Amino acid sequence: MKVDIDMGAAPAGARAMLDLEELLATRLLVQGNSGSGKSHLLRRLLEQSAQWVQQCVIDPEGDFVTLAEKYGHVIVDGARTESELTRIAARIRQHRVSVVLDLEGLDVEQQMRCAAAFLGGLFDAERDYWYPMLVVVDEAQLFAPAVAGEVSDEARKLSLGAMTNLMCRGRKRGLAGVIATQRLAKLAKNVAAEASNFLMGRTFLDIDMARASDLLGMERRQAEQFRDLARGHFVALGPALSRRPLAVTIGAVETSARSSSPKLTPLPQPGEDARDLIFTPAPEERRTPIRRSPTPPPTTSTADILSQLNQAAKAAAQPDNPAPMLFPEIDEAERNTSISAVMQEMLADPDASFRTDAVLYQDFLVRCRIRRVPGDALTLPEFRRRLAVARAGIDGETAQSEPWQQALELSKTLPDDVQGVFFIVAQAAVKGSSCPSDATLARAYGTHSARRARRLLTYFEEQGLIVVRTDFTGNRIVAFPDLGCETGPGDPNGPEEAAPEQEAAE
Repeated sequence: MKVDIDMGAAPAGARAMLDLEELLATRLLVQGNSGSGKSHLLRRLLEQSAQWVQQCVIDPEGDFVTLAEKYGHVIVDGARTESELTRIAARIRQHRVSVVLDLEGLDVEQQMRCAAAFLGGLFDAERDYWYPMLVVVDEAQLFAPAVAGEVSDEARKLSLGAMTNLMCRGRKRGLAGVIATQRLAKLAKNVAAEASNFLMGRTFLDIDMARASDLLGMERRQAEQFRDLARGHFVALGPALSRRPLAVTIGAVETSARSSSPKLTPLPQPGEDARDLIFTPAPEERRTPIRRSPTPPPTTSTADILSQLNQAAKAAAQPDNPAPMLFPEIDEAERNTSISAVMQEMLADPDASFRTDAVLYQDFLVRCRIRRVPGDALTLPEFRRRLAVARAGIDGETAQSEPWQQALELSKTLPDDVQGVFFIVAQAAVKGSSCPSDATLARAYGTHSARRARRLLTYFEEQGLIVVRTDFTGNRIVAFPDLGCETGPGDPNGPEEAAPEQEAAE
């Protein structure tokens, strides 16, 4: 069914129509400096399409909550745990309810974590509920930053991974991303590049004008026109809008944001009692003492809270007459076996070594839900460590040996992203096999550069964990002083060895 959305006026008295069905398949990117009318454009799109498609708005400023009164959107307060938001998102897809995720009042890192959990719930919905949904993300540069900022690396990776899934893989799941940003230079290129429709508003910086003109297929000298655009005026291009750059003036909206642009108001005439008004306390101030709010305690992550609850439950004394169990007890051995099977299934993909941990973590969570693995999901740090061990392909006999247990303890002093390389070399030393080649170590690190692999060995040696030497034939030997073992001679320039998980699959 073809549905055209009236976005406003086009040149020569025509109407600027947007093909909604085409938009669901090709996504939309809106760019413009603050005050250019991006939020007004998004509101126009949401109002005109509310009766035709399910909508979800990621709202960091609380501007779109006014849609609820007229169009029936449900407001979801972002001040919830990540697991709650994930479950709510799954029910939203099941029941096809339009919602606004209100993140106002949260700091940037909390907004990123909440948005990642919510988008993950939408993305991981069961196949039976993959109905079309318009997912609008305002201020997208907050959730998909081009460079690391003041937030933690974990929060940035989770949020960026969720936004990448929305724009790159969301179409097959019915999710159509509509993202708006103040500056293209601040938005991750992998996220921006997946949009096929563009609405470019007023912008002043040369780098943003150059990127906007490149996306619209315009010459650089034509980029100057973006400085002259008035508020609410955009240049449109894309299969859902126009095959050639088209000037669009966004039409009026029926609802309004809670916040608006500041308006000039005349100042009151100063009087002789101005000083008294400022420095003399009012009667109610005299009666009510000023109370300074205490410094809020640092926020605790959901993983830490769950860990504390589990420890408290184990420490509590068991009652004499325990009540009948409402839920079956989780078999840890069976759970670990299921998790290991999921890990091996993931790593059987030849491209898994070159994907980021955030993308692999999302894939891992989906596979665990499909297999119905019991118990709480692994946290990202736990997942990284188990993934590193799985990549090394440790057999049962080696895993129980004393040197390998010492190697696990030594690895805790290393960053998460290099532990996989350490485990592969340590396994070769414990088993007395030949030293892995640079190509093998590079694959374990997720890169094609052999030079980076050699730098990792130098880093381990600087940490006092290994000693690297070369024999007379040019083969490399790596010794572990703390383990009392060393690898056999191996050619550093040799071919890449098959990954242990691939050998198991074959």
